Amino acid sequence: MVTSDQIILVPLLPFIAFAVNLLAGRWLKHRAAWLSVAASTIACFIAIPVCWAVFQGNHFANQGTWLMLGQTPLKFGYVMDPLSSSLLFMVTIVGTLIQIYAMGYMHGDPRYSRFFAYVSLFMSAMLTLSISDNYLLFFMSWEIMGLCSYLLIGFYFEKDSAAKAGFKAFLTTRVGDVGFLIGFLTLFSAIGTLNFSEMNALMANAHHAGAPLHAGLLSLAALLIFCGTIGKSAQFPLHVWLPDAMEGPTPVSALIHAATMVAAGVFLVARSFSLFMIVPNVLPVVTVIGTITAFMAAFIALTQTDIKRILAYSTISQLGYMVTALGLSGLGAGTFHLITHAFFKALLFMAAGSVIHGTHVQDIREMGGLFKKMPHTATTFIIASLALAGIPPLSGFWSKDEILLSAFASGHKIVFMILLLTAFMTAFYMFRLIFLTFFGQPRNLKVHAHESPAVMTAPLWALAFGSIVIGFPGSPFMHHWFQKFMAHMVHHPEYEPSAFVMACSVAAAVCGISLAGVIYLKKIRWAQKTAETFSFLYRLSLNKCYFDELYSRCIVKPFQSLGRFLFGFDARIVDGAVNGTGHATLFISAVKGWIDKYIVDGLVNFTGTLTHFLNSIVKRLQTGFVQNYLLIVFIGILVFLVWELKII
Repeated sequence: MVTSDQIILVPLLPFIAFAVNLLAGRWLKHRAAWLSVAASTIACFIAIPVCWAVFQGNHFANQGTWLMLGQTPLKFGYVMDPLSSSLLFMVTIVGTLIQIYAMGYMHGDPRYSRFFAYVSLFMSAMLTLSISDNYLLFFMSWEIMGLCSYLLIGFYFEKDSAAKAGFKAFLTTRVGDVGFLIGFLTLFSAIGTLNFSEMNALMANAHHAGAPLHAGLLSLAALLIFCGTIGKSAQFPLHVWLPDAMEGPTPVSALIHAATMVAAGVFLVARSFSLFMIVPNVLPVVTVIGTITAFMAAFIALTQTDIKRILAYSTISQLGYMVTALGLSGLGAGTFHLITHAFFKALLFMAAGSVIHGTHVQDIREMGGLFKKMPHTATTFIIASLALAGIPPLSGFWSKDEILLSAFASGHKIVFMILLLTAFMTAFYMFRLIFLTFFGQPRNLKVHAHESPAVMTAPLWALAFGSIVIGFPGSPFMHHWFQKFMAHMVHHPEYEPSAFVMACSVAAAVCGISLAGVIYLKKIRWAQKTAETFSFLYRLSLNKCYFDELYSRCIVKPFQSLGRFLFGFDARIVDGAVNGTGHATLFISAVKGWIDKYIVDGLVNFTGTLTHFLNSIVKRLQTGFVQNYLLIVFIGILVFLVWELKII
């Protein structure tokens, strides 16, 4: 019988798998994957009963004091409420299936055990984040996830593009993370707690009293916390790292950069929803950022040719959908789409990985006619694409319809129209990908495709099943159970279903699919003519709205020039000292050189020398003889007893 306190085993088991794989991976070899999958599977079996209890109306929480900050105790613990249980349910299931898939995809890789060590560490951090009950523990997990993202994006570090992509992701997300750190510290100064439950209670009391505490500080805290979401969930203008993150292995793209880690930013806003609701002047900012991101990423995806980059921009666009929903006070709608999107987007990336595994190419212009050669991959890819496009009764339809309903019913008609146009573009670019990849004639006769092994296709079918059924708890068939379930967290507006919104959503998806079919199955020249007619828009989309070039010219190059100037300035000081241009300059240079040599370098050299000295002593204790170890233990016990007797 699983108890609620056993929920701490859920993040602990993957961490143990990480430690064992890291230390003993050389000897475990291919068994490293079995260890990681077993740890994740057991964690899943522990988590699901607890989540089910929460789904039935229970609530679990526990905490203990970690340390004292003056007179203030810093407590860490877990909370199992509707929000954490929903994310935990998704992460454990999707994460386990992706790791099973990775066993086949990464087979034969020379760094096989290291890969699964990194993935296990990521799973441990993500699961800790899911159940954490305060901002500090949340942030610690958040940063470990960022480290794992860097390690896994640059997993093939011998490739210059992968190394640069990892570095780019790490630096870009740090911008948002600094804002997040300052944000929750600002919140602490305003309300005196970092605990989510205590924060929710304070916000509820302030709402009923009609006068928010420290309104200015709360608004600033909310904006800074949202910076973390902009970075981690790849929102405009910090979205540029996610497409380059596709340099990592495809299971990484599925697990970290589609289903889980990027969803953590959306989860952060949902977890802080009571704060955002008490400072409504921040919500329009959230709505605008989300809407811009959703439309912009879908527009860029229209012309991309790398199969993983198309899905990357699709992920950015759908994350924008979720953020927009939360900005419109739609906690249920945004969280619902977060859960459904994880299933079908993980499936899309895994199916794309299956295509790459079977063809060894990523450019969709070199594919074609793969349906007959890869029927399992093609069928599951189409199911996931239909869900993403919003075709009923698949999961994406119900969650996307909730977001469109939030925009329409709340009176944000412009946002509604932009999101509807984005839905049309989503259906178009996804079926452009499908028609060019799986249908028509092969365009590169050198590509000899084959279906992936069962260890890869079985998780595809499991996620395909989830992509079909996971949306029903939020559908009219189950009386919008999920939305009512999330309403227990924080009060937020509820809207009656609209036949007009539903019809618009379906029409946008059908029109996008139909147009893609006409162009890429019948009238392929239309695509070229359209590109020539609207050459500016085509180049804008193809070149990703020139964001990389803009950042390079306005940020990267100016800082490089500043660095070269400062280096030259330092060199001029040294030259002046050498040439005797002034006693003051000579003195400054001498002091600077002495500090560099004897303090900075001396400290580093002392650390290395001390470590080497201590090692020469400690290693003599490791003789390999059991009797020596027993003698040391015996002497230690005697010393301890003598010390205790003296104290007494």
